[in-house]
Amino acid sequence: MKRLRVVQWSTGGCGVIAIRTLARRPDLELAGVWVHSADKQGRDAGELAGGAPLGLVASGDADALLALAPDCVSYTASGESRPGECVDDFCRILGAGINVVTTSVPGLVHPAGYDPAAVARIEDACRAGGASLYASGIEPGFAADHLVLALATLSNRIDSIRTQEIFEYSGYPVAFTMFEVFGFGKLPGDRALMELPGVQASAWAPPVRMVADHLGAKLDGIRETYEKRVTERRLEVAAGVIEAGTVGAVRFETIGVVGGRDAIVIEHVNRMAPDIAADWPTAARDGTYRLQIHGDPDVQCELSLGPPDDASEHGMVATTMRIVNAIPHVCAAPPGIVTATDLPLTLPPAALSAD
Repeated sequence: MKRLRVVQWSTGGCGVIAIRTLARRPDLELAGVWVHSADKQGRDAGELAGGAPLGLVASGDADALLALAPDCVSYTASGESRPGECVDDFCRILGAGINVVTTSVPGLVHPAGYDPAAVARIEDACRAGGASLYASGIEPGFAADHLVLALATLSNRIDSIRTQEIFEYSGYPVAFTMFEVFGFGKLPGDRALMELPGVQASAWAPPVRMVADHLGAKLDGIRETYEKRVTERRLEVAAGVIEAGTVGAVRFETIGVVGGRDAIVIEHVNRMAPDIAADWPTAARDGTYRLQIHGDPDVQCELSLGPPDDASEHGMVATTMRIVNAIPHVCAAPPGIVTATDLPLTLPPAALSAD
């Protein structure tokens, strides 16, 4: 079996999980690791991933890594504050004839719902290099789109679909995402990025459109909601400190309207402690995705990740595996942006151990 050579692009939360996985997979070979910060350059990739040395040093030289001519780049660099730079990187890598799998720009899970100019650039690069790009994750990328479509195969008639993410984010360590994007730790009068018109939709409108398109529904439009609640006590969380009187819980929806009704809804209910906004939707345990299809028949499905006290870490693993497990299929795909509905089941080889 030919092993596919993969360069891992960044060593953040998903990046270190990808390194550990690529190092042990029988069908994949870790060919290189790109890092941004000078203090990581020249260090062993295995040690950066919190494990034993692998004999492979991380590099900040993108040209040298692309010159290795790997089969694929696993791109997990931060994308929330720099989607344009991510697209630039994608085009450079794809134009060099190297496939890309990524968690960084979630809107690309369904390119028909993403920025047309960015999609056109990526498609041009794919054609020029004869390469493919695949974007995924746990949500967007699975719970509110791919899994919804799988459950819809049970349906005769669908009136509405709602997916809820019910997660406590105290264990999520990325400060920019928690404080600037979601708005945790801000004063109630301050505006988070998620409150700005269109920011929510840039990530969650594409999965809403993905469901609508595959179910043959015409959207009247997409609208957004955002609510927040403050914490009455100081919280020390993985991303930093949230002072009393600042935002400790957020709830927002990306809503696809069909025939004048809220037909496809992706709702997030995220807290920094379980007792904040206790009147908002809850689940029997933290780290739950709840899918509700109202129609004929009614369908309800709950997906939980990891133990309740470690849902964030297990969610990161699931997010990473959505792209790593897809690498062989993406490398075999025709040039262009491919989505979950274009690929077969991206099953992990030898994952079910006999031990």
